[in-house]
Amino acid sequence: MSLVEIIRHTRVYQEAKEEGKLEAKLEAKLEAKLEGKLEVVPRLLKLNLGLSLEQIAEALELEVDVVRQAAEKQ
Repeated sequence: MSLVEIIRHTRVYQEAKEEGKLEAKLEAKLEAKLEGKLEVVPRLLKLNLGLSLEQIAEALELEVDVVRQAAEKQ
């Protein structure tokens, strides 16, 4: 058995590998949540509710610049 194979069977290696998987899942979940929020921005603006970009940013818990970019893409 090579040194690499021995290391791969250690508890520390296995825990680090699982931690990496969890971090990747969390990152994907956060990215999907952000995408969902950004999809809402043009819809809110089309409703003509009189909401400012600042109000939309506050409601969606996003930076105003991010909301502005999403609004410009519509």
